[in-house]
Amino acid sequence: MNLYFTAANTLDRLEAKQGSIKGILATLPEKDRKRTAALVIETLKFKAVLLDVIQEAKLMKEERKKLTSINLALVLVHDVLLAGGIQAGDGPIKQAILRHKTRLHGEFQKIKIKRGAHSNADLAQTGDARAAQIPRYVRVNTAKWSLEDAIQYLVSQGFTMDDSLVSIKSFSRDEHVPNLLLFPAQTTFHDDSAYKSGKLILQDKASCFPAVVLAPPARKDAVVIDATAAPGNKTTHLSALMQNKGKLYAFERDRKRFGTLTMMVSKAGCTNVEPTNSDFLTVDPLDAKFANVTHILLDPSCSGSGIVNRLDHLLETEEENQESEDERLNKLASFQLMMIRHAMKFPKVSRIVYSTCSIHATENERVVRAALSSDEAIAGPFQLATKEDVLPSWPRRGMPEEFAEPETAMSVIRCSPGEDATNGFFVSCFVRQSVPSALKRKAEQSGVDDAVTEGVVAKARKKKKRKKTSTE
Repeated sequence: MNLYFTAANTLDRLEAKQGSIKGILATLPEKDRKRTAALVIETLKFKAVLLDVIQEAKLMKEERKKLTSINLALVLVHDVLLAGGIQAGDGPIKQAILRHKTRLHGEFQKIKIKRGAHSNADLAQTGDARAAQIPRYVRVNTAKWSLEDAIQYLVSQGFTMDDSLVSIKSFSRDEHVPNLLLFPAQTTFHDDSAYKSGKLILQDKASCFPAVVLAPPARKDAVVIDATAAPGNKTTHLSALMQNKGKLYAFERDRKRFGTLTMMVSKAGCTNVEPTNSDFLTVDPLDAKFANVTHILLDPSCSGSGIVNRLDHLLETEEENQESEDERLNKLASFQLMMIRHAMKFPKVSRIVYSTCSIHATENERVVRAALSSDEAIAGPFQLATKEDVLPSWPRRGMPEEFAEPETAMSVIRCSPGEDATNGFFVSCFVRQSVPSALKRKAEQSGVDDAVTEGVVAKARKKKKRKKTSTE
């Protein structure tokens, strides 16, 4: 029964909105993941029908002493009706279900007739139409081989380069992300040797943007932080961009997700990564260990409202209460802002990328706006990087109406599901200014003439020089 208990627990976590389907399934033990994932996904596809069957058969009422979890009942009834039976040894819970087998099948047939379904598949929840517009993105892991080697390998496997992606065995190079390849959406790689060895990494295009925008240095003295690292796609991407040089601290507070992160980092051959099973918010920015951190990637928990790719539409079976949804978004936004402000406290950090897989301004532009007006941003001082420094060729930018100065929206990136061939995503980048340039910018915004501005800047430089001399 372990399979069913694990699947039921996974459904519990999804209902509690502890993550996306893909993210939560990634935390399962690898030896059981494939079977559990298949059961969870198939149960979700038929969830509405299965709930009706369970209710009409009065299963939970008749077996309330044995069945205390509706999600456990769901996965067991799924296998009774749709998978040829429960795959487990005899026991009281299995017997509790089998006592109602005839009634369950009867109610299931009634629903098929009522809905005019010709087959069981007709009762399954259909997928999000936008998912079909998203190609299969595959990132070449340059820590293990080159893009040229990967292309040569794919050609040897019968693939051909073709930007149209008409053929199932075609692929092309992405125009925005280096070392990213596109394949038709239905292409699978789970049995491919290059995927199994960590040479190819399945990663949505939008999910690649944060590492590209952060642009960590590939130097021996580089020190970088990935603040919320699991399952590890962005961590391994950062490591590849750093060419395995320097030090990359990857934080993950959840124990199970940390296990997934550690496994992925090892599989990808990331020798400069130090996975850390702790909460980034508990890290002391003044700790000597992190004194030289210059780049921080923040991709904290979010609503996941931008995810449409292949799986998470299965969770959208009921309308959320708008008031409770707004409350949830505000709580997430508070946490996200806390992460940014904490990152700004690291004394030498010069670049911070904040990203979400959300489409809501509450978690995106409004968090950025609040961060820019925070004490930490003013003390930094931090401002948004310019458009020229944040994937300038990407056409979709932020929401102008969410900023006091509409042009500020050009500094952030948005991806729209159904329109950009990606999942929904948001990326922003905070950069630390030098004190003179910050004073000059402040003076210019105040309408002070150039002569006065230069005087202020020169005075700041002189003061800084005197302070340095006195400490030597």
